[in-house]
Amino acid sequence: MITINLETARRFILGKQGLWPGRRWRGIEGVEQAMRAMEYLQLDPLQIIARSHDIKLYSRVLGYKPGMWEDVAYQQRKFFDWGGWLAARPMDELPHWRVIMRREREGGADMDNRIRQMGIEHAATVEEMRAILQERGTVTNRDFEMKTRTRIDSYRGRKDSALALYYMWRVGDVMTHHREGFERAYALTESVAPEHLIRESTDDEADRFLIKKDISFSGISRLNRTADAFFRGVPFEKAMPIREVMLADGDLVEVKVEGWKPVHYILGSDADLLAELMAGRVPDAWKPLDTTTTEEVVFLAPLDHVSARGRAKVLFGFDYIWEVYKPLEKRKYGYYTLPILWGDRLVGRFDSKLDRTTNTFIIIGLWLEDAALGKDEAFAEALGAGFARFVNFLGATKVDAAAIAEPLLRKRVAAVVKGSKKK
Repeated sequence: MITINLETARRFILGKQGLWPGRRWRGIEGVEQAMRAMEYLQLDPLQIIARSHDIKLYSRVLGYKPGMWEDVAYQQRKFFDWGGWLAARPMDELPHWRVIMRREREGGADMDNRIRQMGIEHAATVEEMRAILQERGTVTNRDFEMKTRTRIDSYRGRKDSALALYYMWRVGDVMTHHREGFERAYALTESVAPEHLIRESTDDEADRFLIKKDISFSGISRLNRTADAFFRGVPFEKAMPIREVMLADGDLVEVKVEGWKPVHYILGSDADLLAELMAGRVPDAWKPLDTTTTEEVVFLAPLDHVSARGRAKVLFGFDYIWEVYKPLEKRKYGYYTLPILWGDRLVGRFDSKLDRTTNTFIIIGLWLEDAALGKDEAFAEALGAGFARFVNFLGATKVDAAAIAEPLLRKRVAAVVKGSKKK
């Protein structure tokens, strides 16, 4: 077992996700590299200033613009989106995921049996949609008017056609061909995926793959039953015996983080990276192409795995809750606050909006964990540089920083348009 301190754990988790010590990918090729390193790009339709998945890639890829991931996924076919926990996944992993899709079709104690039930209840509509797809090639939910369909009451739609298409997508009969806005355009799987990938790996291969993917996604993982949907489809009673075999094989390594009670796990293939960090060195593969996060702050997406779902408190001592679904009167900070990463720490957060009529990026509020940062010249420079890149990413031409209480920070951020033109 390897014992590490919290700082090393934090840097390891950030580094595995491509967030520290700075951006190490660039352009459209970098988008593919980042998405593979991240393991999952969770997709979310909500767009306030930008969608969460686009903010994730902005924070990791130099020159990233909203929507670039769609080119890699739907034009180059390097990734496909799937799952009740919606995420883009590498296309070459499809044989493993088709095992999980088959399990969703069959149902079982560890599966969402609502999917199986959909197929049973709407079997005739499923066959109708299959015939329509064979004729048309692609369809969206909007192609079917309500007056021509059977109305249903489901958490996944109000038309029988919508539910049938969703069922077919979950069990692997169809895939997302492209997106119109954020709406899926469906096509039969053989029209989207390469033929040699439309197959299943063995169940054992799929189970080991999913466990390794969960650990890689988390960087350091407990592999507990509440690991959300990241290795959904691996029966819990199988996961623990597989873990023991993988430990014996060296595929997994036990890690004890000082201050954390449970034993955690990393991939055996990541042990050298962890050793470099323990020695106080930055792994060569992690060297940034441009500024470090100390020179230029990075803003984390609301659903970024390093800080979402209570992880910010554990890793950074930073209490972060995405308040977008909270009633106005219960919000402590704001509707769409983003954490601020400086170096390897979360040091504050800000709320903002994008006025698209005037193309103005408006900072509604900025809150620091340590008030002394408001007079810190190094932080002010890093904050200004971070906002310059962020505004460029959003495509805004004006900035309203009046809500920033600290004069030094307000001055740096107010000059953001000039800085953004240089990025």
